[in-house]
Amino acid sequence: MIKREQYLNKLTAYKDQTLIKIITGVRRCGKSTLMELFAKELRKSGILQNQIHSINFEAPENEQYNNWRTLYTHLNDCLVPDKMNYIFLDEIQNVQEFERAVDGLYIKKNVDLYITGSNAHFLSSELATLLSGRYVEISMLPLSFKEFITLAEAKSDLQKSFIDYLQYGSFPQVASLFRNDSSVVRDYLQSLYDTVLIKDIMSRRQFKDLTRLKEVLYYTFDAVGTQLSSNNIANALTDDGKNISNHTVDLYLEAFIEAFFLYPAKRFDLKGKATLRTKPKFYLVDTGLRNMLLGREGLADRGRLLENIIYLELLRRGNDVWVGKTVSGEIDFVAKNQEGYIEYYQVAWSVRDDKTLNRELEAFNQIKDHNPKYLLTLDPEEPTYNGIRQINALNWLLS
Repeated sequence: MIKREQYLNKLTAYKDQTLIKIITGVRRCGKSTLMELFAKELRKSGILQNQIHSINFEAPENEQYNNWRTLYTHLNDCLVPDKMNYIFLDEIQNVQEFERAVDGLYIKKNVDLYITGSNAHFLSSELATLLSGRYVEISMLPLSFKEFITLAEAKSDLQKSFIDYLQYGSFPQVASLFRNDSSVVRDYLQSLYDTVLIKDIMSRRQFKDLTRLKEVLYYTFDAVGTQLSSNNIANALTDDGKNISNHTVDLYLEAFIEAFFLYPAKRFDLKGKATLRTKPKFYLVDTGLRNMLLGREGLADRGRLLENIIYLELLRRGNDVWVGKTVSGEIDFVAKNQEGYIEYYQVAWSVRDDKTLNRELEAFNQIKDHNPKYLLTLDPEEPTYNGIRQINALNWLLS
């Protein structure tokens, strides 16, 4: 079991603070395990078991608590007086009007509250309004490459391990399955895909047309790392005989983002210093899901899959990330860290071809400031070009 130290450290930092800790992320990315690990750390620090209260609302035996009042009454009766109680509520969005129970528990002086959700819809305006200023969101992603090779016990050949990571994906269970029998990975990913599609998208948003929903998702998976709009998606599908409106596509894209299947990267005009509203790029929470859906042809876009992995890693490291628009082209990523410092990234599978190298460097040359500029590739060479550092992507991912 991987400790997911990045996220554990955040929970530790917020422990006993008067904030509700809300852990969000796609299904099976490790949220439940993270809470189990944190509860274990609490017990190691001297917290007694009767001070820790955990409920997973996906478990059938806990359906009795799927009403906010029943849940609140049960937990209130379990509290140990005069001691801090640590409450872990997993997949809280399954509870009707859960925010009322959360609000009631929050105001108690001896409660430290942790909740998870697999759909951003539960952080809707109603919850945000009720709990405004009283919660912190911890966004969780599946395994980083560094975590993947630890769980898969595959450190000896990094290049091969990275291809496995690219092909099979980054969900924790996948790394364990792959280590034992890679043939079952596809079945696991198919199950995960179907669960998110039905539970977190179709049922929650009450969509009726599963076929069109799948077609839009397939299109966005296929077009990873390219500029998209609801208009060009609708036009492309309609031209293919799959009639769909721009408005419906907008609703579907919004639902994919809420379910943490897709992450939009908005474009940023580097000259005008403004975020552009049109045609963002979309990146996927996991490349394995794409390969499961598209088959072998999905691996043909290895440059865009590498770009997807770098984008997610930049998010893991706490950056705000945009696609940079230059005068005549674009920079793959403009990353601003939590202290406000900016870095620029270009991503390419290889730049051993002079034409490719010159194209990547030319994009940097259109940037007039002196913030750090990095060219990430899978080439082993790490030269510098007038201040632009070329770095092996595996070294960067493991740093």
